[in-house]
Amino acid sequence: MATAEETNEAKGQSEERAEDRETSRCNSVQKEERMAPWEQHAAVISLPRYDYAAPSSLLHRSRSGFLITCPIKREKSATKEAMSLLGESARTSSISAFKGYLSMKPHLTTQPSLSSGGLVARLGRCFRARRQAWALLLADDILAQSLNLSLVKLTRSGLLLLTFPNNTSRHVIDIVSDIFCALASRKLKSPLWCHRIFPIQETCILAKKDLQLVVSKLIEDFLGKDQEKLEKHIKFAVGYNRRGMDDEIKSQKSTDKDTEEASTLLDRDACFKAVAGAIKAVAKNAIVDLKSPEVAVLVELLPISGIPQGLFVAGVSVLPLQFVTIKPRLCIKSLIADAKGHK
Repeated sequence: MATAEETNEAKGQSEERAEDRETSRCNSVQKEERMAPWEQHAAVISLPRYDYAAPSSLLHRSRSGFLITCPIKREKSATKEAMSLLGESARTSSISAFKGYLSMKPHLTTQPSLSSGGLVARLGRCFRARRQAWALLLADDILAQSLNLSLVKLTRSGLLLLTFPNNTSRHVIDIVSDIFCALASRKLKSPLWCHRIFPIQETCILAKKDLQLVVSKLIEDFLGKDQEKLEKHIKFAVGYNRRGMDDEIKSQKSTDKDTEEASTLLDRDACFKAVAGAIKAVAKNAIVDLKSPEVAVLVELLPISGIPQGLFVAGVSVLPLQFVTIKPRLCIKSLIADAKGHK
């Protein structure tokens, strides 16, 4: 048993530790009070830094990501909100896919006559599927936490551009679809700062050849390889948002071939013709229908900072009708019920 002296000594040490903790807490509070508002904001909220290598990377290879509209001078608040929305959706998608993979069973008793080699092969397929499920869950769990997204610096206010380092176009559509569904079912509250999230499936230099290659690829992925479907009269519409950048490039005088092509495609009619030609090259019976299209091809000119003068990058997506609004113009649906009345 401890003596009275030892008990008193232990009690004194405990009181000293409590006093030290209280002093440390007070110092922390006083330091926070002395911090400027933006320093307190940075201490609490972790925002991604700009990826200054993104502009040169986008000129050489395609990326997928999200173009987000928000109020001017609210870009930081919108970035935090966007990371939360995208992360929650990515986590939900990964869990659903994980459960789907885990539902796969060997079903070894359904075929008693199966040879030993067949049993081994079936077991191997099942275990590989489960390993893939764990890898998928781990990858998307990291995506849900850090999203692995690059924040690209833009020359326009009221816009955010987040891109994946690699092209993962199949993810961006699913993520935005999950956000729409969660908002419709009220599992998510309406965002305060993010007005629209445009899922970018592919990026390309604004040149006729590059744009048509991207559109053809995305249309093929959307329609699949079903010949009967390709021979039907597919109704499509094309939306093109230039973000006010056409005036800039028209004021630039250059003899560079790529610059001349970009200047040409900044004209709406020229861009529409290029996109329509790419669609009809895949689906010959495709027709334009601006009232009730089955598929919408959206082209967004991206005002990226650091792109060489005269060159422009566009984001392209091929989306079903439920992702877009037709009136007053063809564009991605708003995340909030009343975009005009939202402050």
